[in-house]
Amino acid sequence: MAKLVLIALLLTSLAASAYQSSAKIYVWRNENGVLVFSDTPRPGAEEVKTKPGNVIKSATSVDTEVLDIKPQVIEQKYEVVINSPKNNATIRDNTGSIYISGGIKPQFRPGFQVQLYLDGEAYDKPQKHSMFSLRNIDRGEHKIKMELLDEKGKVIALSESVTFYMHRASVN
Repeated sequence: MAKLVLIALLLTSLAASAYQSSAKIYVWRNENGVLVFSDTPRPGAEEVKTKPGNVIKSATSVDTEVLDIKPQVIEQKYEVVINSPKNNATIRDNTGSIYISGGIKPQFRPGFQVQLYLDGEAYDKPQKHSMFSLRNIDRGEHKIKMELLDEKGKVIALSESVTFYMHRASVN
């Protein structure tokens, strides 16, 4: 009788450890770039390797009605700044060339684009970085601004306007 109880306990412990080692966890990034963990596989998900004993079986009788399980959207506030030229700077270049450098905070994400505005007009098309090289800019006062666009082309941040003065030798 004692042998039967011992064998039953041994079989039960083997079955339990086999169940624990067969549970799998998958991870992927959702459309907002947030890591998602699940026990259900999906295309593009990677299996997370776990050590034995790290899998905990959940109780099926847990009342989750009191939990706040609504997904929370964390909205990031982006900031665009024009680092160069400084406001009210005079650029002396007879070819009318100027280099414009901007910065994005917190971090420039893939899919984002930057649109430069010169004197209220879009300069060229949006690009994937915040460095611009302008050529043959006329003499005088000019204003520049930058817009940060998300993957859908929506403006998510706008820089302050910067005024600069282009100084070119006169032909007279």
